[in-house]
Amino acid sequence: MFLFITFLLYALGLVLTAVGSRLTGRCATWCCALCGFPMWVVSGTVASLSVALPQLVLAFLASGLSITSLAVGAALAGAVTDLGLVLALCLLRRSVTVDRGEFCRKCGILLAACLVLLLFVRDGALSHTGAGLLMALFVLFVMESIVYQYRLVYDEDLQPIGVGPKRLPRSAAVPASQTMAFPAMSPGNAVKNLAGVLGGLALLLGGAWALLYSATALANLTGTIQALWAATLISFGFSLPLLAEVLHHPFGSVWKRFAVRCRIHPPAALPMQMLNSAILSLTFVLPLCSLTYRARLPVGAQFRAYDVPVCVLLGLVLLVPPLFRRRLYRWQGGVCLGLYLLYLAAVLLAPRAGA
Repeated sequence: MFLFITFLLYALGLVLTAVGSRLTGRCATWCCALCGFPMWVVSGTVASLSVALPQLVLAFLASGLSITSLAVGAALAGAVTDLGLVLALCLLRRSVTVDRGEFCRKCGILLAACLVLLLFVRDGALSHTGAGLLMALFVLFVMESIVYQYRLVYDEDLQPIGVGPKRLPRSAAVPASQTMAFPAMSPGNAVKNLAGVLGGLALLLGGAWALLYSATALANLTGTIQALWAATLISFGFSLPLLAEVLHHPFGSVWKRFAVRCRIHPPAALPMQMLNSAILSLTFVLPLCSLTYRARLPVGAQFRAYDVPVCVLLGLVLLVPPLFRRRLYRWQGGVCLGLYLLYLAAVLLAPRAGA
């Protein structure tokens, strides 16, 4: 009976975090637009940060409660899942088009964050220097996102590449396909969207608490390490709404209607947003957890042995072809998916102590 209630609480947490993150991100983006901020600033800041809201809220709550394994796991395993599962399936199943320069620079930031983790967690804890460097990379990420959105709006120096022809016309990345519709300025719309932000945050906090409780209960009940549940149930659960979009919403029309109504990014931007989410998990979620924990953040052996090296491999697989061949390939998706499956097998069959 207790196990059934735990899984029921887990399912409730997934629903609340999925709905809360979409609602918060969309309404926060609308609020900024209603305040008169340029769309390229909103898209490069608030809209980009919204993709990592579930991992951010859960990790923030877990680190505040000193459940550091789930805090670190939500960030690192979330990054692996974003790249190795969702982005991999995008490359395998969808017609992907990205800007070559932006994609390569973001992959470089991802690899730089992994290098910081490799250098500054060798003793089992993230040093304050490492946290500071990750925050510096986060600032670099935000500046890069703003500059890219500005260039996208004004169609400056874009190099669209994708799975298919080696060279794509510049019309493949026209700003019109990236523009979202926003409501007209009015007091009613302002109040409605502000209420949406507050309500979405409340749903997010409730869902994060439910996931945190269920993962901790399952770890205690089965005698397994908490990092295992962060890498499986939590990170995979966070990816379900994104997988529904990649697989054209096989879960039914109810979620599809809600997802379309609360869409933050156009469907064509999903691959780039998955890369952004992975970067934010490393450069924003982890340093914020370190600040919340108010001490050197413990990073277990499982994360050092599996998550960080897999992130490095995924980043290299994604970076090398567009950097040297100026295009993307479907085999990159296959390799990333294979690495993710090997990662899951290692996490499930050979867990490391101290995580």
